[in-house]
Amino acid sequence: MSVTGGVECVVLIGCSRWAWKRCTYVGSNDSETWPIATPEEFEPVPRVCRLIMAIYETDLRNPQFPPEGGYRINPDWVLKRVTYKQTEGRSPPYLIYVDHDLKEIVVAIRGLNLVKESDYKLLLDNRLGMQMFDGGYVHHGLLTSAIWLLNQESETLKRVWEENGREYSMVFAGHSLGSGVAALLTVVVVNHPNELGGIPRDKIRCYAVAPARCMSLNLAVKYADVINSIVLQDDFLPRTPTPLEDIFKSIFCLPCLLLLVCLRDTFISEDRKLRDLRRLYVPGRMYHIVERKLCRCGRFPPEVRTAIPVDGRFEHIVLSCNTTADHGIIWIERESEKALELMRESKPEPTVPPKVQKLERSQTIEKEHKDALERAVSLNIPHAAVLTADKPSEEKEEKPSQAEGDDAPKTKSKSSSGRKNWDILVQKLFKKNDSGNIVIKNETDSPE
Repeated sequence: MSVTGGVECVVLIGCSRWAWKRCTYVGSNDSETWPIATPEEFEPVPRVCRLIMAIYETDLRNPQFPPEGGYRINPDWVLKRVTYKQTEGRSPPYLIYVDHDLKEIVVAIRGLNLVKESDYKLLLDNRLGMQMFDGGYVHHGLLTSAIWLLNQESETLKRVWEENGREYSMVFAGHSLGSGVAALLTVVVVNHPNELGGIPRDKIRCYAVAPARCMSLNLAVKYADVINSIVLQDDFLPRTPTPLEDIFKSIFCLPCLLLLVCLRDTFISEDRKLRDLRRLYVPGRMYHIVERKLCRCGRFPPEVRTAIPVDGRFEHIVLSCNTTADHGIIWIERESEKALELMRESKPEPTVPPKVQKLERSQTIEKEHKDALERAVSLNIPHAAVLTADKPSEEKEEKPSQAEGDDAPKTKSKSSSGRKNWDILVQKLFKKNDSGNIVIKNETDSPE
């Protein structure tokens, strides 16, 4: 009896300790070692949030639900608005906006609509390890949606970029479901810049707001120089390793699902998670907006932390009553705007030309990306590699077209109204080996 009682005490103490650690774990713990973001790099975030919110309006000249201060956009610069009826369920609604003041062409994609069956079909169109892409794995349904959107709008984007002197930046932004589409759309465009007029990589940016886990870790780090993910405090979606399709199957019992995920992840080692190439992660560089503290009531002045983490990349579920509220685009826009104002107020008056400060921060961002890539290689993340500037992406674009030879006319004939078929461009990254499995071309060409 004494032995049994001792075992029970040990189990009880262990369970109590685990429950205490889980219940006292707050979202700010994920980024407690990250540096603070600068106002220059965070400045676009509230703006793209307002553009995403503008998609929900039927008339931008007479908005029904404007944020504080309004949308601050010129309705005459809205190039195109696409609704569910026009997308036929193949993509969430989106908006194309040309900001002539900031010299940006913005494609903003709205988030999940809980009453639209087509959005659920996009989420459910995936299985673990179903879709390979660029040396890793991505969410199949979101990639399909991104390719469809490019097939529809690539000629428009190319035309607008060339008409404006090829000087404008191309910005892709999305919230929730739309963040995954925007991130994968960005990856495809970066790999095929010639199809948008040869736009350089440094003019392509993506802002994934309340992002979905849509790509494997090696891709998430590789594209951290062009993709930026924005997370508000305890948001559940970036932290939930459960596939998207399972999350939204259980959307009406989300607390139960999060608790089960906590229990399951307790018994999975960090090393095993990192080595699973099929496991999906939040894409790119991360900006974490922190506004609450443990055992404190109310919201504190928000601060923004940023990093390109490799291990410990939002791997812990936060058991909080704000996990779903922090996912809302309204709260994210409000808190990001407040955080940006605080950063500007706390920043001292510059004593040197601003260009010098921007240059230093630009060099720091590049170094952080390089360090993250090297960290991924040192941890033996599958297919992780340090980017080299030896071969520009433009050269990579030309080789497939020359190697295709007679297949080139066939490709053009398959595209409708002269538009490029992006499905074919994506398929060129793969080929089948002797066993019939789809693999990356670089892997099969390399010597054993």
